[in-house]
Amino acid sequence: MVRRVKELSGLRDTKTMNSTKKRSIPRVQSSAYLDLYILQKGRGRLEKEMCILDKRKKSIQKRLDEIDAEMIKIEKAEAKKRQVNPKGFKKSPAKDWKTMAVKY
Repeated sequence: MVRRVKELSGLRDTKTMNSTKKRSIPRVQSSAYLDLYILQKGRGRLEKEMCILDKRKKSIQKRLDEIDAEMIKIEKAEAKKRQVNPKGFKKSPAKDWKTMAVKY
């Protein structure tokens, strides 16, 4: 199985001290408020990031829809051209060529 670049783990996938639930100092009863504060801030940051990602996803989807519509429009125009001139050759001009004699 071939892994693509987007599937490789990166800096965002690394575990932090908070996500592994390990501490350098043993828990003290009074640090519960600090833990709640840190978790609340982390949750707020992640919710804000989720909103930003939702907006980005919507704008990307809107652009993809615009591109699809433009592609369909161009494909219809090309199909119409092929119906008018199925072999793809240019029609000869309606007027005859003007000629003139050249003497050397």
